[in-house]
Amino acid sequence: MIDHIGFAVSDIARATAFYLEALKPLGIAMIMEVPAELTGNGAAVGFGASGKPFFWIGEHKALGDSHVHVAFTAQSRAEVDAFYQAALAAGGKDNGAPGLRPHYHANYYGAFVLDPDGNNIEAVCHASA
Repeated sequence: MIDHIGFAVSDIARATAFYLEALKPLGIAMIMEVPAELTGNGAAVGFGASGKPFFWIGEHKALGDSHVHVAFTAQSRAEVDAFYQAALAAGGKDNGAPGLRPHYHANYYGAFVLDPDGNNIEAVCHASA
């Protein structure tokens, strides 16, 4: 199951304003903002429902060099760890070792790998240890 997806935008303020209005009729609202200092890239904004962001936009100045982000739901932290090891063994590149990401929420345990085309693939578990 896909947990969330995101892509790059050139102007985070303009894109945020657009999606706030465009997604409102669908019951989707802004849930979270993450500053550039925490992403290692540009600022990011998460939209969703019922307190869970599942659609993300992230500021990226050079869109010609941007890639997609897809996160898959893992049922346990062990599954996240196994995904990370399997993806690296299959030729993926590390983009964030398994671990807690408390700036998203207290139980956010994820791992990030770049696929052969540079797309950011993640496995995430939201359950407590």
